[in-house]
Amino acid sequence: MAYLLLIIESGEERRNRPAKEGRLAMERMNRFNEDLKARGICKASESLRSDAEGVRIAVRGGRRTVSDGPFTETKEIVGGFFLLDCQTKEQALAIANECPAAEWATVEVREVGPCYDGG
Repeated sequence: MAYLLLIIESGEERRNRPAKEGRLAMERMNRFNEDLKARGICKASESLRSDAEGVRIAVRGGRRTVSDGPFTETKEIVGGFFLLDCQTKEQALAIANECPAAEWATVEVREVGPCYDGG
């Protein structure tokens, strides 16, 4: 089964993180990623650039709204993701527990599947 680990972090903390601390965190995450790949678990992973470079688009009632980042009204941002191939949800949770980002962010575990089941 495929599971997505979403790295959810404080946008303010990320923007204000000292450069040295940011480099060390990225190195730890890269080692974690390489370990997952070596174990044959990681199908894909990426970190995401700052929300300052993001754009949001919404269409409501036929009207399109475009908002450029940073999104100051948002307390949390998605900093990156890992797409895993796991046997069970418990395995995905155990891997999330190993993730270095769990020390400074929230690691959300989501099974990949239909977003609406018709029920």
